[in-house]
Amino acid sequence: MNDTLQKAVSAITEKYKVEATEFRDEVTLVTPPEKTIEILQVLHDEHAFDLLLDLTAVDYWPEEEPRFHIVYQIYSMSTNQLLRLRAPLSGNAPAIATAERVWPGANWYEREVWDMFGIRFEGSSDLRRIIMPYEWEGFPLRKDYPLGYEEVQFSFNKEEIMTKKPHPEDRS
Repeated sequence: MNDTLQKAVSAITEKYKVEATEFRDEVTLVTPPEKTIEILQVLHDEHAFDLLLDLTAVDYWPEEEPRFHIVYQIYSMSTNQLLRLRAPLSGNAPAIATAERVWPGANWYEREVWDMFGIRFEGSSDLRRIIMPYEWEGFPLRKDYPLGYEEVQFSFNKEEIMTKKPHPEDRS
């Protein structure tokens, strides 16, 4: 980790008491959801992280609680540094404040996360479906979303699969 990134990470971890981890030269801050936008604003204004590269989510159901993590990838063009923030969210109706006040273009990423995971971004200017049709029910990237496909047949489950399959009548 270079000195510029170290300074930014140290300032955030000391002020907000958040956890920082480094793995393969990538630094991640795990932030409380209620402080995430404030931390993003500080990183933007005081530490020159001026580009939101990506905003996405991860669903850890059923293995982990909190179930969801919102992941922000931010970049400083002046120092050529990348930083990741993760905000854990619990429950089946998770919500977090919008990042639009820091980066107005965050709306597009937030719409995608809303559409695929059902995570609400409070204060968003335009939270509506962007990938799925407007009448779509549910959120396809949630791990509890019904997949609706036929189970693959193997030797160990052949009997079970065969009893579920429709068989056309013999017409001889």
